[in-house]
Amino acid sequence: MSTVAVIDYGMGNLHSIGKALQHADPQTRVVVSSDPGQLREADRVVFPGVGAIRDCMAALRNLDLIPLLAELSASKPFLGVCLGMQALLGESEENDGVSCLGLLPGRVVRFAEDLRDGDGQILKIPHMGWNRVHQTSTHPLWEGIPQDSRFYFVHSYYASPTLPGQIAATTEYPVPFASALSMGKLFAVQFHPEKSQAAGLKLLANFLQWNP
Repeated sequence: MSTVAVIDYGMGNLHSIGKALQHADPQTRVVVSSDPGQLREADRVVFPGVGAIRDCMAALRNLDLIPLLAELSASKPFLGVCLGMQALLGESEENDGVSCLGLLPGRVVRFAEDLRDGDGQILKIPHMGWNRVHQTSTHPLWEGIPQDSRFYFVHSYYASPTLPGQIAATTEYPVPFASALSMGKLFAVQFHPEKSQAAGLKLLANFLQWNP
C-alpha cells in the first residue's frame, strides 16, 4: 500500500487535507506526522499551511524540519499547498519581510490595496473564494482537469517566481499571478485542493498516482 505523509508542524488544515487525500484514493494510507522517520518512509509528502509565514518558518525551525524539507522535495513527489507553497520561495514581504526555504527562486508579495475589477469595483483583500486556474504547462497533476477549472482560494500574498518556466498555472485577480508552480518532483498550489470539490479531489488523486 502506498503512503502519503502530511507534514504536521501545527499550521495546516490537517484534518481536511487528510480526509480529502483518503477520499481521493482510499487505497493510499495517509499519515499525519512531524517525525522525520515517518516522513522519509512515505512514498509522497504534502506540505500544507495556513496563517502567517513568520509563524510557519519559526515552527519549522523549532521542529528542525527545514533541512528535511529540502531533502524530501528533491527525493519524492512533494505537494505544497497555500502557505506551504509560499514557504518554498526565497523570501516573503509578509511580517515586514521573512526569509523562507529558498527551494524555488522568487519571492512572495502582497496584493495591492487598490485592486479593481473590470467594472471599477474595489476587490477585497484577502482574495477569497472560487477563481479560475489557467494551466500554462502540461503536467500529470492537471490530467483530467479541464482548462480554467475553478478552485478555492484564501490568501493576501502570492508567489512571484524568478523563473517563468516554473509557473504551472495562473489566476487573475485582476492581473495574473502564479497559482501553481512546478520543478522536478515538486508541485505547489496557492489554492486549497481539499476545499475545491471535484477539481481539487482530481488533482489530489493525480498527485497520489504521480511517479516523476
